[in-house]
Amino acid sequence: MLDTSARLLKLLSLLQAHKDWSGPELSVRLGVSTRTIRNDVERLRSLGYPVHATPGVAGGYRLGAGAALPPLLLDDEEAVAVAVGLGRAAGGGVQGIEETSVRALAKLEQVLPSRLRRRVNALNAYTVQIPGDVPSVAPDVLTTIANAARDHERLRFDYTGHDGSSTMRDAEPHRLVHRRGRWYLVGYDVERRDWRTFRVDRVLLRTPATGPRFTPRELPGDGDVAAYVEKGVTTAMWRYHATVLLHSPAEAMRRLPLKLDIEPVDEATCLVRLSGDDLPGMAVWIGFIGVDFEVLDPPELAQHVLLLADRYSRAVRRPR
Repeated sequence: MLDTSARLLKLLSLLQAHKDWSGPELSVRLGVSTRTIRNDVERLRSLGYPVHATPGVAGGYRLGAGAALPPLLLDDEEAVAVAVGLGRAAGGGVQGIEETSVRALAKLEQVLPSRLRRRVNALNAYTVQIPGDVPSVAPDVLTTIANAARDHERLRFDYTGHDGSSTMRDAEPHRLVHRRGRWYLVGYDVERRDWRTFRVDRVLLRTPATGPRFTPRELPGDGDVAAYVEKGVTTAMWRYHATVLLHSPAEAMRRLPLKLDIEPVDEATCLVRLSGDDLPGMAVWIGFIGVDFEVLDPPELAQHVLLLADRYSRAVRRPR
């Protein structure tokens, strides 16, 4: 009886961790026959867990949504993560979720083992959260996007750009990223055939929101989605963007105590990409790098460099 109970808990954990399982896969994981798997699924159903079964070669088992929420199985790390996340959500950031987060956190802390409760309390006591003046996002929007990314289903939504214009998007969602109080969706824009970063507070999901399934693509670069969002958001913040050719090896430039976006050209030169809101200030800053350079674009920045060069030249001109 103990073996059966332990096996049921393991089976439930597997069903909660992955969307679809075939009978043979569960049989191998649990070390029992497929007939035993079928019997265990029936036991879970009798306990209120809605386990759906699909017959056939491509069939399998899936834990579905029921009329009531059955108990969830969480390991130690998952329990701590949920408790800390609820504590953060209680401080705001997601629209209308503060009060429900407090209620859920109270229920969770009531059943947490003492060793985990100490970890959660320590994290909450020694972490300071400063609320920001950022738009909130409805929880159902976040869950719809997250589920579409998990299930590899296209997402259809209207998106409001920086200029206030609205466009319809058909995207393959990759990841949700939370940065400084804002939620961002990283996905592949099917119509534009390129990767995009969308602010979720500007997303208006269509009905239905999800479409056909897709094969996941690899994110450009090294696959670091956080770095990808950071670079894209930081670049979008500035009014001007410039490309400058530096007459110095790329390795020498990377050793400087400056955060430069360097791209090697050859052994003696490299490209640096800069962003800013003030062209005269950018012209001055380029000189701080300390090497010869050429402004490739925009032409307006090159003009400010010429004006600055004339001013410096006049400043050291000696009278006759």
